[in-house]
Amino acid sequence: MQNPIIVALDVPQVETALQLAAQLAPVVGAFKIGGELFTSAGPDIVRRIRATGAAVFLDLKFHDIPNTVAKSIAAATRLDVQMLTIHTSGGLEMMQAAEQSAQQTALQSGRNAPLVLGVTVLTSMDSNTLSEIGMSANVGHQVERLATLAAKAGLRGLVCSPLEITALRQVLPPAMQLVTPGIRTGAEKADDQKRTLTPKEALDAGANWLVIGRPIYAAENPRAAAEKILASIS
Repeated sequence: MQNPIIVALDVPQVETALQLAAQLAPVVGAFKIGGELFTSAGPDIVRRIRATGAAVFLDLKFHDIPNTVAKSIAAATRLDVQMLTIHTSGGLEMMQAAEQSAQQTALQSGRNAPLVLGVTVLTSMDSNTLSEIGMSANVGHQVERLATLAAKAGLRGLVCSPLEITALRQVLPPAMQLVTPGIRTGAEKADDQKRTLTPKEALDAGANWLVIGRPIYAAENPRAAAEKILASIS
């Protein structure tokens, strides 16, 4: 079984991120680099974490015209990331351009194509938030609509809330990889994630990967926290 834990390195300092990566690499499956760390550290942080042998999930949620997204995906592929994100709300043509760019650039550079993950509805959003921006207030319907469109566009993976996994597994191709944030162990105080499950609940529902941030990186002993989560799902 692959190690499904992706640790979100949601920290601003390069040295903190590198220390966490060195400490956690033996007990997790990958590291997620998001907007805060990438903006402060630049592409070099990807290279430095890849140099440890760890897989990298670049979470910048590209959302632009198809040509611009395709070029961004090509640059990320050349950086040798294993996963990256785009917003499915960018539409069919944008998603197709992203997947094609990943495949073509990987072929040209002799690498495996990164898994282009479509982001449906952010886990911080609920029906009220969707209504405010003029979308269908039913989170499940909106997620399903965007997920189905992503499959039509040829994407091989999606990011989705743990609470939508079961429904999505009914309508998506079996090979579709589901990456799930909003994972909480139950020991944390409430935060801005509104749709959460425990690691085991998410995997049992059909998730392939679990993105876990604060429960690991903010723990007193991050490695012990990661090992405890891994033990709970093994």
